Amino acid sequence: MATIELRLSPKIQKETGRSEILLRLFQGSKLNLRAKSGVYVTAEHFEYFIDRKRTFLNGVSVPEKATSVTMKEAVKNGYVVFERGDVFVRNRIASEDKTYHDNAKKKIEELKQIILESYEIADKDAVSSDWLQMVIDKFHHPEKYIPKDEQPNKPSFFDCMNDFRDNAKKKVNGKREGDKSDVWKKNFDVLVRALHRYEYFIRLSDCKRKGFALDIDTMDKETLEDIESYLRNEHTLLEEYPNIFAKFPANTDTKRKSPKPQPRGNNTICALFNKLKAFYNWAIEKGKTANDPFKSYEGVTSEKYGTPYYITLEERNQIADFDLSARPALATQRDIFIFQCCIGCRVSDLMRLTESNIIDGAVEYIPTKTKGENQKTVSVPLNNRAMEILNRYKGNTKKGLILPFISSQKYNDAIKEIFTICGVTRNVTVVDSITGKEVQRPINEVASSHMARRCFVGNLYQKVQDPNLIASMSGHAEGSKAFARYRAIDKDTKKKVVSLID
Repeated sequence: MATIELRLSPKIQKETGRSEILLRLFQGSKLNLRAKSGVYVTAEHFEYFIDRKRTFLNGVSVPEKATSVTMKEAVKNGYVVFERGDVFVRNRIASEDKTYHDNAKKKIEELKQIILESYEIADKDAVSSDWLQMVIDKFHHPEKYIPKDEQPNKPSFFDCMNDFRDNAKKKVNGKREGDKSDVWKKNFDVLVRALHRYEYFIRLSDCKRKGFALDIDTMDKETLEDIESYLRNEHTLLEEYPNIFAKFPANTDTKRKSPKPQPRGNNTICALFNKLKAFYNWAIEKGKTANDPFKSYEGVTSEKYGTPYYITLEERNQIADFDLSARPALATQRDIFIFQCCIGCRVSDLMRLTESNIIDGAVEYIPTKTKGENQKTVSVPLNNRAMEILNRYKGNTKKGLILPFISSQKYNDAIKEIFTICGVTRNVTVVDSITGKEVQRPINEVASSHMARRCFVGNLYQKVQDPNLIASMSGHAEGSKAFARYRAIDKDTKKKVVSLID
């Protein structure tokens, strides 16, 4: 009679602290097959799966019959004896963790029964490790083994992604009640087009998978690792597979030429994967799939940023007061940049501000990025420099906008040129987006509209170290990791502190 032995994998998932249960199906010397169960538990709750006679755990022999004394001693030493093949669940207090492990126990019992029954009726010549793994996979994903003519019409992978994009609520404090912003949707579309290109790439590059299609039920960690590799190397595939980018361009704006794909750094890929993970969390919640490919994925999981660099108030004033009369168009973009330094908003919010946003000497708006989760209005009093710039262009703009904006890309190009002409060119330490290593670059080469936001937050924090006050004017969400980065103490403050022990 065949027997099943279980042990716990030494590999522990970083996010859950759980390990996978490993199976061994054996019968004397004629059968010895191993497979992964697909069930994960913590070592604290799940000690071992024991047969009726004797077990050996980590090389330690446990008595065949456990008395109350030997049982206590075994538990004390981290070993547990079972006489009827039970799963030991240490925590008996009702909790999510206990419920999870109780379900794991039931799942293992059911899986064990199905394996033994399948083996009894199987053609013994066909029994192999692949056969065992197939039995386990069928147990977890029976829908994959339904004959095609009997399968219900299920939505495609991208139909599900579009459903998530258009209809799913954003999580706010653990509840799905927030509306996704247009910026979020635009960024999600970037992921969707990238996955379309990946799918098409597999069809073109692998003659054995010409009909390849992403499937919400079959995506696994190997697929995620393959997608990650594709995203990192997509920029090198342009010449070899031009049809991919012709079919699925980097953007959907037909008025603009689609840019060539650029190398992606860890943070960019991580941001895309976070959106893919959010999609799977929603799909599992809604019962659209039981598959979670991120369960054992150990690739990019967190974004890494250095300390923000920004211009000082002296450098800001140097730019603001520089004579650009010979370059009137550039002078206008300089004024817009200085105004942004005075109010600290994101460029996406800046470029939609109209005269109606100016109320009682302050600019008021609801940040687009956090609109779905935080409806709080940001109000920033306008200082004299900001009011002077507004009055300079009042009545001379289109569509009631407060300033004569151009496209965000041309605005960023103008900022770099302005820094260069105004002589703000000192070196700063930045994190290379591709390699993740620190490098030194002239600040004029890395300047952008976001530099104005950093100038506002960084210089305010040096003057008044009250994160709540500053966040109320910068529009950062509560508990923002990005905002926490601005709390670096400047060099002058460090010198003053060290001088106290001179």
